[in-house]
Amino acid sequence: MQPTLNQYKTTQFSRIYSIGASRGDLVVTNDDVAGPIDSSDEWIRQRTGIITRRRASKDQSLMDMAVEASTQAIKRAGIDPQEIGAVIFSTISHPYQTPSAATMLAEKIGANPAPAFDISAACAGYCYGIAQADALVRSGVAKYVLVVGGEKLSDFIDPTDRSISFLLADGAGAAIVGPSDTPGISPTVWGSDGSKWESVSMTDSLLDFRDGLVSWPTLRQDGLTVFKWAVWEMVKVAKEALEVAGVKAEDLSALVTHQANIRIIDELVKQLQLPDNVVVARDIINTGNTSAASVPLAMDQILQDGLVKSGGLALQIGFGAGLAFAAQVVVLP
Repeated sequence: MQPTLNQYKTTQFSRIYSIGASRGDLVVTNDDVAGPIDSSDEWIRQRTGIITRRRASKDQSLMDMAVEASTQAIKRAGIDPQEIGAVIFSTISHPYQTPSAATMLAEKIGANPAPAFDISAACAGYCYGIAQADALVRSGVAKYVLVVGGEKLSDFIDPTDRSISFLLADGAGAAIVGPSDTPGISPTVWGSDGSKWESVSMTDSLLDFRDGLVSWPTLRQDGLTVFKWAVWEMVKVAKEALEVAGVKAEDLSALVTHQANIRIIDELVKQLQLPDNVVVARDIINTGNTSAASVPLAMDQILQDGLVKSGGLALQIGFGAGLAFAAQVVVLP
């Protein structure tokens, strides 16, 4: 008789149990960054909506912020770190190509020997991580999954660059995903458009830097291309995410998008025809653009401010370098 393999004990649904947050320890004003780009506080506010951004000092590392956010999420979820069945860390600013940031994080929070791996999907990375955590929990591979989006983008800034430098900030957001008796995370709508690969990228490769051909690579973007893509294409993704979740815009309690630019956020609200009672996360105003960290940080802010209640529905959508995107409807923790 042919032997039969054992199967995982699956669970039908998953949900986000908690969110944790950590922001850079420095508050950087528009006046602090305006000089090198020959700009002003007024120009930056009108163009991006940013009043201040949070950046990490030399004494605060990406890992420091990730540990703080993760520890907070674990405590709020009321679980033991040893119950974590996988650690997913989305980042583009880990200072080492290898080993992964996730393995170090697992050790520091006491989650060893959980499998741990990084995601490089920039601003879409956290939502990519939630999609994978959802699959891991429902398949029975892990009971709880820690998903972290974290960046120290200030390590890759050219202060004289007018395309993106004044947007960038530092922080980490973390979520615990676990089993649920009812649906808590909808199917994810995700993808990429590599035809616009260079729209958000680095000035040069690390190979060029190694060979002494260029200075330290820093981040750049084609702002107009990214703006048009984010506004017109991400509206389609957002609408599809609502459709596959089986809900309408008026069913939402909150919209939590990647905090790229206040004008992009406002245009998405307009195109989705969101009613006034839907809370729109605008964490970019005081935090800035933290890439993979922006969605969980923005969600944490509206929760801590009491603007939304646990159990409501939020459409979260990340989009950026790659160009990569991901969106899902989730039950607020």
